[in-house]
Amino acid sequence: MSIWRTKSIEQSIRDTDEPGHRLRKDLNGFDLIVFGIGVIIGTGIFVVTGRQAADNAGPAIVVSFLIAGLVCALAAMCYAEFASTVPVAGSAYTFGYASLGEFVAWIIGWDLVLEFTLAASVVAVGWSGYAGDLLGVPTTIEVAGWPVNIGAMFIVLVLGVLGVLGTKLSGRVSAVIVAIKVGIVLLIICVGVFYIRVANWTPFIPEAIDRPAATDSIGHTPLTQVLLGLEPSQYGIWGVIAAASVVFFAFIGFDIVATTAEETKNPKRDMPIGIFGSLIIVTVLYMAVAAVVTGMRPYTELGTDAPLAEAFRAVGADWAGTLISLGGVIGITSVILVLMMGQSRVAFAMSRDGLLPRGLSKTHPRFGTPYVMTIVTTVAVMVLAGLVPIGTLEEMVNIGTLFAFVVVSIGVIVLRRTRPDLPRAFRAPWVPVLPIVAALACVWLMLNLTVDTWLRFLVWMAIGVAVYFLYGRRHSRLGRGEGVAAPGSAESGSA
Repeated sequence: MSIWRTKSIEQSIRDTDEPGHRLRKDLNGFDLIVFGIGVIIGTGIFVVTGRQAADNAGPAIVVSFLIAGLVCALAAMCYAEFASTVPVAGSAYTFGYASLGEFVAWIIGWDLVLEFTLAASVVAVGWSGYAGDLLGVPTTIEVAGWPVNIGAMFIVLVLGVLGVLGTKLSGRVSAVIVAIKVGIVLLIICVGVFYIRVANWTPFIPEAIDRPAATDSIGHTPLTQVLLGLEPSQYGIWGVIAAASVVFFAFIGFDIVATTAEETKNPKRDMPIGIFGSLIIVTVLYMAVAAVVTGMRPYTELGTDAPLAEAFRAVGADWAGTLISLGGVIGITSVILVLMMGQSRVAFAMSRDGLLPRGLSKTHPRFGTPYVMTIVTTVAVMVLAGLVPIGTLEEMVNIGTLFAFVVVSIGVIVLRRTRPDLPRAFRAPWVPVLPIVAALACVWLMLNLTVDTWLRFLVWMAIGVAVYFLYGRRHSRLGRGEGVAAPGSAESGSA
Protein backbone atom coordinates (compact mmCIF):
# COMPACT_ATOMS: atom_id res chain seq x y z
CA MET A 1 0.00 0.00 0.00
CA SER A 2 1.45 3.32 -1.05
CA ILE A 3 2.00 5.90 1.68
CA TRP A 4 1.61 8.60 -1.01
CA ARG A 5 -1.98 7.73 -1.96
CA THR A 6 -4.20 10.80 -2.05
CA LYS A 7 -7.82 11.11 -1.10
CA SER A 8 -9.99 12.86 -3.66
CA ILE A 9 -11.76 16.02 -2.61
CA GLU A 10 -15.00 14.50 -3.87
CA GLN A 11 -14.58 11.54 -1.50
CA SER A 12 -13.68 13.82 1.41
CA ILE A 13 -16.89 15.77 0.87
CA ARG A 14 -18.95 12.58 0.57
CA ASP A 15 -17.55 11.36 3.89
CA THR A 16 -19.05 14.39 5.64
CA ASP A 17 -22.51 12.79 5.19
CA GLU A 18 -21.61 9.46 6.76
CA PRO A 19 -24.25 8.50 9.38
CA GLY A 20 -22.95 8.60 12.94
CA HIS A 21 -19.89 10.63 11.86
CA ARG A 22 -21.67 13.72 10.52
CA LEU A 23 -21.15 17.22 11.94
CA ARG A 24 -24.03 19.70 12.12
CA LYS A 25 -23.79 22.82 9.89
CA ASP A 26 -24.56 25.72 12.21
CA LEU A 27 -21.98 28.45 11.49
CA ASN A 28 -22.05 31.61 9.34
CA GLY A 29 -19.48 34.27 8.42
CA PHE A 30 -20.03 36.26 11.61
CA ASP A 31 -19.51 33.13 13.72
CA LEU A 32 -16.20 32.48 11.95
CA ILE A 33 -14.91 36.01 12.58
CA VAL A 34 -15.96 35.67 16.22
CA PHE A 35 -14.15 32.34 16.51
CA GLY A 36 -11.08 33.80 14.81
CA ILE A 37 -10.84 36.91 16.99
CA GLY A 38 -11.87 34.88 20.00
CA VAL A 39 -8.96 32.50 19.71
CA ILE A 40 -6.31 34.86 18.35
CA ILE A 41 -6.58 37.50 21.08
CA GLY A 42 -5.40 35.69 24.16
CA THR A 43 -2.16 35.08 26.02
CA GLY A 44 -0.28 36.53 23.06
CA ILE A 45 -1.40 40.01 24.01
CA PHE A 46 -2.01 39.51 27.72
CA VAL A 47 1.21 37.63 28.57
CA VAL A 48 3.68 36.96 25.74
CA THR A 49 3.98 40.62 24.66
CA GLY A 50 5.59 41.75 27.89
CA ARG A 51 7.88 38.76 28.21
CA GLN A 52 9.29 39.07 24.70
CA ALA A 53 9.70 42.85 24.96
CA ALA A 54 11.73 42.30 28.12
CA ASP A 55 13.77 39.34 26.86
CA ASN A 56 14.34 39.92 23.15
CA ALA A 57 12.93 42.91 21.27
CA GLY A 58 12.40 45.88 23.59
CA PRO A 59 10.00 48.48 22.12
CA ALA A 60 10.61 46.90 18.69
CA ILE A 61 8.18 44.19 19.79
CA VAL A 62 5.81 46.22 17.59
CA VAL A 63 7.92 45.23 14.58
CA SER A 64 7.98 41.62 15.77
CA PHE A 65 4.18 41.58 15.68
CA LEU A 66 4.23 43.11 12.19
CA ILE A 67 6.65 40.45 10.91
CA ALA A 68 4.60 37.64 12.42
CA GLY A 69 1.40 39.17 11.05
CA LEU A 70 2.79 39.43 7.52
CA VAL A 71 3.94 35.81 7.56
CA CYS A 72 0.47 34.82 8.75
CA ALA A 73 -1.11 36.86 5.95
CA LEU A 74 0.86 34.92 3.34
CA ALA A 75 -0.17 31.60 4.86
CA ALA A 76 -3.75 32.86 5.32
CA MET A 77 -4.19 33.24 1.56
CA CYS A 78 -3.24 29.59 1.12
CA TYR A 79 -5.57 28.51 3.92
CA ALA A 80 -8.44 30.55 2.47
CA GLU A 81 -8.06 28.87 -0.93
CA PHE A 82 -8.00 25.40 0.57
CA ALA A 83 -10.78 25.93 3.13
CA SER A 84 -13.18 27.35 0.54
CA THR A 85 -12.34 24.56 -1.94
CA VAL A 86 -12.29 21.63 0.50
CA PRO A 87 -14.93 22.45 3.17
CA VAL A 88 -14.12 19.44 5.35
CA ALA A 89 -13.07 19.19 9.01
CA GLY A 90 -9.36 18.72 9.60
CA SER A 91 -7.84 21.91 8.15
CA ALA A 92 -4.24 21.32 7.01
CA TYR A 93 -4.58 17.56 7.54
CA THR A 94 -7.44 17.31 5.04
CA PHE A 95 -5.68 19.68 2.62
CA GLY A 96 -2.51 17.60 2.79
CA TYR A 97 -4.45 14.37 2.19
CA ALA A 98 -5.92 15.83 -1.01
CA SER A 99 -2.65 17.17 -2.40
CA LEU A 100 0.47 15.58 -0.89
CA GLY A 101 -0.61 12.08 0.11
CA GLU A 102 -1.60 10.07 3.17
CA PHE A 103 1.78 10.01 4.90
CA VAL A 104 2.20 13.78 4.69
CA ALA A 105 -1.43 14.17 5.82
CA TRP A 106 -0.76 11.97 8.83
CA ILE A 107 2.37 13.90 9.74
CA ILE A 108 0.57 17.23 9.54
CA GLY A 109 -2.41 15.85 11.45
CA TRP A 110 -0.10 14.54 14.15
CA ASP A 111 1.58 17.94 14.19
CA LEU A 112 -1.78 19.73 14.55
CA VAL A 113 -2.68 17.48 17.47
CA LEU A 114 0.50 18.75 19.13
CA GLU A 115 -0.19 22.37 18.19
CA PHE A 116 -3.77 22.67 19.39
CA THR A 117 -3.40 20.52 22.50
CA LEU A 118 -0.33 22.39 23.72
CA ALA A 119 -1.79 25.77 22.75
CA ALA A 120 -4.93 25.10 24.79
CA SER A 121 -2.73 24.06 27.71
CA VAL A 122 -0.59 27.20 27.47
CA VAL A 123 -3.62 29.47 27.37
CA ALA A 124 -5.27 27.64 30.28
CA VAL A 125 -2.17 28.34 32.38
CA GLY A 126 -2.38 32.01 31.35
CA TRP A 127 -6.06 32.08 32.37
CA SER A 128 -5.16 30.65 35.75
CA GLY A 129 -2.50 33.33 36.28
CA TYR A 130 -4.92 36.16 35.58
CA ALA A 131 -7.65 34.55 37.72
CA GLY A 132 -5.23 34.32 40.62
CA ASP A 133 -4.16 37.93 40.11
CA LEU A 134 -7.77 39.11 40.00
CA LEU A 135 -9.04 37.13 42.98
CA GLY A 136 -5.87 37.40 45.04
CA VAL A 137 -5.77 33.66 45.66
CA PRO A 138 -3.25 30.99 44.61
CA THR A 139 -4.35 28.82 41.70
CA THR A 140 -1.51 26.34 42.06
CA ILE A 141 -1.06 23.83 44.88
CA GLU A 142 1.69 21.32 45.61
CA VAL A 143 0.91 17.63 45.47
CA ALA A 144 3.74 15.37 46.66
CA GLY A 145 6.14 18.25 46.05
CA TRP A 146 4.94 18.83 42.46
CA PRO A 147 3.08 22.06 41.54
CA VAL A 148 -0.43 21.39 40.18
CA ASN A 149 -2.30 24.22 38.46
CA ILE A 150 -5.86 23.57 39.63
CA GLY A 151 -7.13 26.82 38.11
CA ALA A 152 -6.10 25.75 34.62
CA MET A 153 -7.57 22.28 35.06
CA PHE A 154 -10.89 23.71 36.26
CA ILE A 155 -11.45 26.01 33.26
CA VAL A 156 -10.52 23.25 30.79
CA LEU A 157 -13.08 20.91 32.35
CA VAL A 158 -15.86 23.53 32.15
CA LEU A 159 -15.11 24.33 28.50
CA GLY A 160 -14.86 20.64 27.62
CA VAL A 161 -18.45 20.21 28.77
CA LEU A 162 -19.50 23.24 26.70
CA GLY A 163 -17.75 21.79 23.65
CA VAL A 164 -19.81 18.60 23.92
CA LEU A 165 -23.09 20.53 24.18
CA GLY A 166 -22.85 22.13 20.73
CA THR A 167 -20.90 24.24 18.24
CA LYS A 168 -23.58 26.92 17.93
CA LEU A 169 -23.82 27.25 21.71
CA SER A 170 -20.04 27.57 21.85
CA GLY A 171 -20.29 30.28 19.18
CA ARG A 172 -22.84 32.26 21.19
CA VAL A 173 -20.73 32.09 24.32
CA SER A 174 -17.67 33.13 22.29
CA ALA A 175 -19.54 36.12 20.80
CA VAL A 176 -20.26 37.53 24.25
CA ILE A 177 -16.71 36.88 25.42
CA VAL A 178 -15.17 38.42 22.29
CA ALA A 179 -17.24 41.60 22.71
CA ILE A 180 -15.90 41.99 26.25
CA LYS A 181 -12.36 41.12 25.17
CA VAL A 182 -12.19 43.58 22.29
CA GLY A 183 -13.61 46.24 24.59
CA ILE A 184 -10.79 45.59 27.07
CA VAL A 185 -8.17 45.80 24.32
CA LEU A 186 -9.59 49.11 23.10
CA LEU A 187 -9.57 50.33 26.70
CA ILE A 188 -5.87 49.47 26.98
CA ILE A 189 -5.14 51.51 23.87
CA CYS A 190 -7.36 54.52 24.61
CA VAL A 191 -6.44 54.89 28.29
CA GLY A 192 -2.82 53.83 27.95
CA VAL A 193 -2.08 56.54 25.37
CA PHE A 194 -2.33 59.15 28.13
CA TYR A 195 0.41 57.46 30.16
CA ILE A 196 2.96 57.03 27.39
CA ARG A 197 6.45 58.38 28.01
CA VAL A 198 8.28 58.70 24.71
CA ALA A 199 11.58 58.09 26.50
CA ASN A 200 10.52 54.50 27.09
CA TRP A 201 10.67 53.89 23.33
CA THR A 202 14.37 54.77 23.27
CA PRO A 203 16.29 52.85 22.12
CA PHE A 204 13.60 51.39 19.89
CA ILE A 205 15.79 48.39 19.07
CA PRO A 206 18.05 47.82 22.11
CA GLU A 207 21.68 47.10 21.33
CA ALA A 208 22.48 43.41 21.10
CA ILE A 209 24.18 42.01 24.21
CA ASP A 210 25.52 38.63 25.21
CA ARG A 211 22.86 36.42 26.72
CA PRO A 212 23.25 36.04 30.50
CA ALA A 213 25.28 33.03 31.59
CA ALA A 214 22.29 31.48 33.34
CA THR A 215 20.60 30.82 30.02
CA ASP A 216 23.70 30.51 27.89
CA SER A 217 23.32 26.89 26.78
CA ILE A 218 22.94 25.37 23.37
CA GLY A 219 19.45 24.11 24.23
CA HIS A 220 18.17 27.64 24.80
CA THR A 221 19.88 29.06 21.71
CA PRO A 222 18.00 29.75 18.45
CA LEU A 223 18.90 27.15 15.83
CA THR A 224 20.03 29.86 13.39
CA GLN A 225 22.72 30.96 15.83
CA VAL A 226 24.01 27.40 16.10
CA LEU A 227 23.96 26.83 12.32
CA LEU A 228 25.61 30.17 11.55
CA GLY A 229 28.09 30.01 14.44
CA LEU A 230 26.77 33.17 16.13
CA GLU A 231 27.29 33.89 19.81
CA PRO A 232 24.14 33.60 21.98
CA SER A 233 22.69 37.08 22.42
CA GLN A 234 19.53 39.03 23.06
CA TYR A 235 18.10 42.25 21.63
CA GLY A 236 19.31 43.76 18.37
CA ILE A 237 17.90 42.66 14.99
CA TRP A 238 18.24 38.99 15.87
CA GLY A 239 16.26 39.64 19.03
CA VAL A 240 13.44 41.22 17.05
CA ILE A 241 13.32 38.20 14.72
CA ALA A 242 13.53 35.76 17.64
CA ALA A 243 10.63 37.61 19.30
CA ALA A 244 8.64 37.39 16.06
CA SER A 245 9.08 33.61 16.15
CA VAL A 246 7.61 33.52 19.64
CA VAL A 247 4.86 36.17 19.37
CA PHE A 248 3.77 34.23 16.31
CA PHE A 249 1.96 32.24 18.98
CA ALA A 250 -0.30 35.27 19.39
CA PHE A 251 -1.64 34.82 15.85
CA ILE A 252 -2.64 31.19 16.13
CA GLY A 253 -6.31 31.16 15.38
CA PHE A 254 -7.06 31.96 11.76
CA ASP A 255 -5.96 28.44 10.87
CA ILE A 256 -8.39 27.08 13.46
CA VAL A 257 -11.19 28.83 11.59
CA ALA A 258 -10.42 26.38 8.76
CA THR A 259 -11.09 23.39 11.04
CA THR A 260 -14.78 24.41 11.25
CA ALA A 261 -15.30 24.44 7.45
CA GLU A 262 -17.48 21.34 7.61
CA GLU A 263 -19.77 23.00 10.16
CA THR A 264 -20.21 26.18 8.07
CA LYS A 265 -23.41 26.76 6.10
CA ASN A 266 -21.69 28.48 3.14
CA PRO A 267 -17.94 27.77 3.44
CA LYS A 268 -17.05 28.98 -0.06
CA ARG A 269 -18.14 32.50 0.85
CA ASP A 270 -17.65 32.58 4.62
CA MET A 271 -14.26 30.89 5.06
CA PRO A 272 -12.18 33.68 3.44
CA ILE A 273 -14.25 36.28 5.34
CA GLY A 274 -13.60 34.59 8.67
CA ILE A 275 -9.88 34.03 8.06
CA PHE A 276 -8.94 37.47 6.69
CA GLY A 277 -11.38 39.46 8.82
CA SER A 278 -10.09 38.10 12.09
CA LEU A 279 -6.41 38.31 11.08
CA ILE A 280 -6.52 41.95 9.93
CA ILE A 281 -8.45 43.18 12.97
CA VAL A 282 -6.15 41.41 15.41
CA THR A 283 -2.87 42.51 13.78
CA VAL A 284 -3.84 46.18 14.07
CA LEU A 285 -4.92 45.76 17.69
CA TYR A 286 -1.75 43.85 18.63
CA MET A 287 0.62 46.46 17.24
CA ALA A 288 -1.30 49.28 18.92
CA VAL A 289 -1.29 47.54 22.32
CA ALA A 290 2.42 46.68 22.06
CA ALA A 291 3.25 50.31 21.26
CA VAL A 292 1.17 51.62 24.17
CA VAL A 293 2.46 49.19 26.79
CA THR A 294 6.14 49.65 25.92
CA GLY A 295 5.54 53.40 26.02
CA MET A 296 3.94 53.21 29.47
CA ARG A 297 6.70 51.25 31.17
CA PRO A 298 10.38 50.47 30.47
CA TYR A 299 10.59 47.23 28.49
CA THR A 300 12.95 45.72 31.06
CA GLU A 301 10.11 45.74 33.61
CA LEU A 302 7.53 43.94 31.45
CA GLY A 303 8.67 40.34 31.91
CA THR A 304 6.01 39.45 34.48
CA ASP A 305 3.04 37.05 34.61
CA ALA A 306 0.48 39.85 34.06
CA PRO A 307 2.44 42.63 32.29
CA LEU A 308 -0.49 44.69 31.01
CA ALA A 309 -2.31 44.88 34.32
CA GLU A 310 0.91 45.69 36.16
CA ALA A 311 1.81 48.41 33.64
CA PHE A 312 -1.37 50.28 34.51
CA ARG A 313 -0.90 49.76 38.23
CA ALA A 314 2.64 51.12 37.91
CA VAL A 315 1.28 54.46 36.65
CA GLY A 316 -1.37 54.63 39.37
CA ALA A 317 -4.33 53.43 37.29
CA ASP A 318 -5.22 50.57 39.62
CA TRP A 319 -8.81 50.45 38.39
CA ALA A 320 -7.60 49.79 34.84
CA GLY A 321 -5.26 47.07 36.06
CA THR A 322 -8.11 45.29 37.80
CA LEU A 323 -10.34 45.63 34.75
CA ILE A 324 -7.60 44.25 32.51
CA SER A 325 -7.18 41.26 34.80
CA LEU A 326 -10.92 40.66 34.55
CA GLY A 327 -10.72 41.03 30.76
CA GLY A 328 -7.82 38.59 30.72
CA VAL A 329 -9.79 35.96 32.63
CA ILE A 330 -12.91 36.41 30.47
CA GLY A 331 -11.11 36.88 27.16
CA ILE A 332 -8.69 34.01 27.42
CA THR A 333 -11.63 31.71 28.09
CA SER A 334 -12.72 31.83 24.45
CA VAL A 335 -9.18 31.01 23.31
CA ILE A 336 -9.16 27.75 25.24
CA LEU A 337 -12.62 26.88 23.96
CA VAL A 338 -11.79 27.37 20.26
CA LEU A 339 -8.39 25.67 20.52
CA MET A 340 -10.01 22.60 22.04
CA MET A 341 -12.61 22.68 19.26
CA GLY A 342 -9.84 22.80 16.65
CA GLN A 343 -7.98 19.88 18.20
CA SER A 344 -11.09 17.70 18.40
CA ARG A 345 -12.00 18.43 14.74
CA VAL A 346 -8.56 17.50 13.40
CA ALA A 347 -8.42 14.25 15.37
CA PHE A 348 -12.05 13.60 14.38
CA ALA A 349 -11.13 13.83 10.68
CA MET A 350 -8.14 11.51 11.17
CA SER A 351 -10.32 9.02 13.00
CA ARG A 352 -13.04 9.13 10.34
CA ASP A 353 -10.36 8.23 7.77
CA GLY A 354 -9.27 5.25 9.89
CA LEU A 355 -5.81 6.64 10.73
CA LEU A 356 -6.89 6.79 14.38
CA PRO A 357 -9.42 4.40 15.97
CA ARG A 358 -12.83 4.89 14.32
CA GLY A 359 -14.62 5.07 17.65
CA LEU A 360 -13.07 8.48 18.26
CA SER A 361 -15.04 10.00 15.36
CA LYS A 362 -18.50 9.27 16.73
CA THR A 363 -20.79 12.29 16.85
CA HIS A 364 -23.39 12.97 19.51
CA PRO A 365 -26.87 11.94 18.29
CA ARG A 366 -28.46 15.08 19.76
CA PHE A 367 -25.79 17.80 19.67
CA GLY A 368 -23.99 16.76 16.46
CA THR A 369 -20.57 17.29 18.06
CA PRO A 370 -17.55 14.92 18.06
CA TYR A 371 -18.15 14.21 21.74
CA VAL A 372 -15.79 11.26 22.15
CA MET A 373 -12.82 13.20 20.77
CA THR A 374 -13.83 16.28 22.75
CA ILE A 375 -13.71 14.26 25.98
CA VAL A 376 -10.29 12.82 25.09
CA THR A 377 -9.02 16.32 24.24
CA THR A 378 -10.34 17.73 27.51
CA VAL A 379 -8.53 15.12 29.58
CA ALA A 380 -5.23 15.60 27.69
CA VAL A 381 -5.33 19.39 27.99
CA MET A 382 -6.20 19.19 31.69
CA VAL A 383 -3.18 17.00 32.41
CA LEU A 384 -0.76 19.19 30.45
CA ALA A 385 -2.11 22.49 31.78
CA GLY A 386 -2.04 21.22 35.32
CA LEU A 387 1.46 19.74 35.31
CA VAL A 388 3.70 21.32 32.61
CA PRO A 389 5.35 24.80 32.80
CA ILE A 390 4.04 27.38 30.28
CA GLY A 391 7.45 28.38 28.92
CA THR A 392 8.18 24.84 27.77
CA LEU A 393 4.92 24.63 25.85
CA GLU A 394 4.95 28.02 24.16
CA GLU A 395 7.61 27.46 21.53
CA MET A 396 6.42 23.91 20.85
CA VAL A 397 3.12 25.41 19.74
CA ASN A 398 4.92 27.79 17.38
CA ILE A 399 7.00 25.18 15.62
CA GLY A 400 3.93 22.99 15.14
CA THR A 401 1.92 25.86 13.66
CA LEU A 402 4.71 26.98 11.34
CA PHE A 403 5.19 23.45 10.06
CA ALA A 404 1.47 23.25 9.26
CA PHE A 405 1.73 26.53 7.35
CA VAL A 406 4.61 25.17 5.27
CA VAL A 407 2.62 22.08 4.27
CA VAL A 408 -0.49 24.09 3.36
CA SER A 409 1.56 26.53 1.27
CA ILE A 410 3.18 23.71 -0.70
CA GLY A 411 -0.17 21.94 -1.00
CA VAL A 412 -1.73 24.92 -2.81
CA ILE A 413 0.92 24.67 -5.53
CA VAL A 414 0.47 20.91 -5.89
CA LEU A 415 -3.33 21.03 -6.02
CA ARG A 416 -3.26 23.80 -8.63
CA ARG A 417 -1.28 21.43 -10.86
CA THR A 418 -3.10 18.16 -10.10
CA ARG A 419 -6.66 19.52 -9.95
CA PRO A 420 -6.81 22.71 -12.06
CA ASP A 421 -10.48 21.87 -12.77
CA LEU A 422 -11.66 22.42 -9.20
CA PRO A 423 -13.93 25.43 -8.63
CA ARG A 424 -12.15 27.75 -6.20
CA ALA A 425 -14.23 30.39 -4.44
CA PHE A 426 -11.00 32.12 -3.39
CA ARG A 427 -7.74 31.92 -5.32
CA ALA A 428 -4.47 32.89 -3.67
CA PRO A 429 -2.69 35.43 -5.90
CA TRP A 430 0.72 35.01 -7.54
CA VAL A 431 0.89 31.23 -7.34
CA PRO A 432 3.45 29.67 -7.11
CA VAL A 433 5.51 32.69 -5.95
CA LEU A 434 3.35 33.64 -2.96
CA PRO A 435 3.10 30.09 -1.49
CA ILE A 436 6.84 29.62 -1.92
CA VAL A 437 7.56 32.90 -0.11
CA ALA A 438 5.08 31.91 2.61
CA ALA A 439 6.76 28.53 3.08
CA LEU A 440 10.26 30.05 3.20
CA ALA A 441 9.17 32.73 5.68
CA CYS A 442 7.69 30.06 7.95
CA VAL A 443 10.84 27.94 7.71
CA TRP A 444 12.93 30.99 8.64
CA LEU A 445 10.83 31.64 11.74
CA MET A 446 11.11 27.95 12.64
CA LEU A 447 14.89 28.16 12.44
CA ASN A 448 14.82 31.03 14.96
CA LEU A 449 13.28 28.79 17.60
CA THR A 450 15.54 27.13 20.14
CA VAL A 451 17.45 23.88 19.74
CA ASP A 452 15.48 22.32 22.62
CA THR A 453 12.24 23.12 20.80
CA TRP A 454 13.51 21.45 17.63
CA LEU A 455 14.60 18.35 19.53
CA ARG A 456 11.20 17.99 21.23
CA PHE A 457 9.46 18.54 17.90
CA LEU A 458 11.56 15.89 16.14
CA VAL A 459 10.89 13.40 18.94
CA TRP A 460 7.14 14.02 18.61
CA MET A 461 7.34 13.58 14.83
CA ALA A 462 9.32 10.34 15.25
CA ILE A 463 6.60 8.99 17.56
CA GLY A 464 4.03 10.00 14.94
CA VAL A 465 5.85 8.12 12.18
CA ALA A 466 5.95 5.00 14.37
CA VAL A 467 2.21 5.26 15.15
CA TYR A 468 1.41 5.63 11.44
CA PHE A 469 3.31 2.54 10.35
CA LEU A 470 2.16 0.45 13.31
CA TYR A 471 -1.52 1.46 13.13
CA GLY A 472 -2.63 4.17 10.71
CA ARG A 473 -1.27 2.70 7.47
CA ARG A 474 -2.91 -0.68 8.09
CA HIS A 475 -6.27 0.73 9.20
CA SER A 476 -6.59 3.49 6.60
CA ARG A 477 -10.05 3.38 4.99
CA LEU A 478 -8.53 4.64 1.75
CA GLY A 479 -5.93 1.86 1.84
CA ARG A 480 -8.65 -0.73 2.41
CA GLY A 481 -10.58 0.50 -0.60
CA GLU A 482 -13.38 2.06 1.47
CA GLY A 483 -12.68 5.47 -0.05
CA VAL A 484 -13.45 5.12 -3.75
CA ALA A 485 -12.64 8.00 -6.05
CA ALA A 486 -15.33 9.74 -8.00
CA PRO A 487 -15.07 9.31 -11.77
CA GLY A 488 -12.50 11.64 -13.19
CA SER A 489 -10.98 12.51 -9.83
CA ALA A 490 -7.26 12.60 -9.16
CA GLU A 491 -7.33 10.13 -6.30
CA SER A 492 -4.52 7.66 -6.68
CA GLY A 493 -5.28 5.10 -3.97
CA SER A 494 -2.34 3.15 -5.39
CA ALA A 495 -0.89 0.03 -3.87
